[in-house]
Amino acid sequence: MNFPQPLLQACHLHKNFGGQQSIIDLSFHINEKECLGIIGPNGAGKTTLFNLITGMVPASSGIILWQGHPIEKKSGAQLARLGIARTFQNIRLFKQLSVLENIQIAYDSQLTYSVLGSLFSFSQKNLQEKKSIAAAMDLLAMFEMTDVAHEPASSLPYGFQRRLEIARALALNPRLLLLDEPVAGMNSTEAAKIMELLRWIQKEFSSTLLIIEHHLPFIMELCNRLLVLNFGSLIADGAPSQIKTNPAVISAYLGNDNDSEE
Repeated sequence: MNFPQPLLQACHLHKNFGGQQSIIDLSFHINEKECLGIIGPNGAGKTTLFNLITGMVPASSGIILWQGHPIEKKSGAQLARLGIARTFQNIRLFKQLSVLENIQIAYDSQLTYSVLGSLFSFSQKNLQEKKSIAAAMDLLAMFEMTDVAHEPASSLPYGFQRRLEIARALALNPRLLLLDEPVAGMNSTEAAKIMELLRWIQKEFSSTLLIIEHHLPFIMELCNRLLVLNFGSLIADGAPSQIKTNPAVISAYLGNDNDSEE
């Protein structure tokens, strides 16, 4: 029987920082349109893994495959063009710019005109910019944020800043969206709205989601499969129902009252 090729696959990844091992012989895969969660105690290597996948730091050894092709030596910009986008644990908006401009920047990074060509064709440049503004407004409408389009990003409540960051990542038209603690600092009502939003995103955009989250009820309800890391190693991979009863997971994480994250 032939099985579909994973969208992304990591094979025997290692990452060392000054002799300290952050990721140890880590192998996993994520399939197209899957919602995969990553949990683990503080220092487990979760954010380091995101940084490896998105080209922010190089792997010490191992391979990362995108549709069967190695990508671990590609830059962040190259990975974005392939269809990999992310958000961060600490929101990284251009807070001095407007909500619309934050989205437009993502669209503008994909414009097809060249700098040289734009010198001779202002009409082409203007047309592309009008298209990016229209696309940005359409996306903000989907996120019910058109009424704040011209407000500074810094003026938004925390929950809406998180929504804006997710919208900006979606403006890159990713096939794989990595979300680093999307409900960090939110109350249960705000977290429920983000869960509803992510489910809508996966359906509307046919996106594949890879999520780090310390809020266990949230990630176990949202994701169809979970990876559990501990001290850089994978200790469990399975459905939430399996993870809940896994002795190694209970010992390393679920049985720990300290839910702090890296």
